[in-house]
Amino acid sequence: MNFASDNTAGAAPEIMAALSRANDGHAVSYGGDEATARLKARLAEIFEHEVDVFPVVTGTAANALSLAAIAPPYGAVICHELSHIHLDECGAPEMFSGGAKLLAVGGAGGKVEPVAVQAVLDAYPAGIVHHVQPAALSLTQSTELGTVYSVAEIEALSGIARLRGLRLHMDGARFANAVASLGVSPADLTWKAGIDILSFGATKNGALAAEAVIVFNRDIGSDLAFRRKRAGHLLSKMRFVSAQLEAYLEGGLWLRLAAHANAMAARLAAGLAAAGVEIPVVPQANEIFPRLPKTAIERLRAAGARFHPWPMAGDGADTRTIRLVTSFQTTEEEISRFLALLRG
Repeated sequence: MNFASDNTAGAAPEIMAALSRANDGHAVSYGGDEATARLKARLAEIFEHEVDVFPVVTGTAANALSLAAIAPPYGAVICHELSHIHLDECGAPEMFSGGAKLLAVGGAGGKVEPVAVQAVLDAYPAGIVHHVQPAALSLTQSTELGTVYSVAEIEALSGIARLRGLRLHMDGARFANAVASLGVSPADLTWKAGIDILSFGATKNGALAAEAVIVFNRDIGSDLAFRRKRAGHLLSKMRFVSAQLEAYLEGGLWLRLAAHANAMAARLAAGLAAAGVEIPVVPQANEIFPRLPKTAIERLRAAGARFHPWPMAGDGADTRTIRLVTSFQTTEEEISRFLALLRG
């Protein structure tokens, strides 16, 4: 009953098999290999757009490099106050960009709201030399609270950002879960809605260690190859990252794995609701945030369940919110046991 994170899951068998195949023989180094070339072509197919692709091994690298490509040192990146780039990346976006400031805003369900973006733009007028200049807007899809931005929501935010010349970044560590949840095309959810650059995640959804920066707007990112090398993220044996991503995309594996994780979360959420458990944020992907009595939390932990506390407004003296994350490896048996323990 490990619901601590989708990072705790292993790698999908298909991806491990692809790594084994990539290990056969020799290949050109530093991304000049055939697997990397095929990956770029496949991503262009999936996203229905010519793209530049930069494989890396961590989501932090993907996010920080992406933001460095669209925000100057004197610039600012608007993001949600719960976003990974704001809370969990140890200043990497600021370091990689040479000092760009993160301007965090609130928003229900972990989503940046148009009114909040406009308020930041009003507070930091263009051309005032004493202020950082808003340069980018970063959205997390799916969000840190397990919700997803609809196409219309992204378009609305993009419309406001564009009026000021901002570029749009999407942190897609769980992008597959969002696509599977919404049932829309990857293109509709990214460049067609106004996204310029995407951190495309695979590690949380079945890869061993594989992410990619995908650039849709060819007017940006011309220096990303140099930024990646300077940051120490140009792998000499790039084929092993590209092979993972190629297998991840093959035959829609990425969406099948994500759909399973989402389905397990929906099953778990339904069981929690049937047991009378309050869930402050309606789950839409593979993360659930139930509020439980402290005694129930202790009983679940004692029985071997793994999860993280996640304090939220509304928690009481005897209740706490926890985070439950499902993955492609989560089983119905795990969920049934967890719910039986909770009811017990």
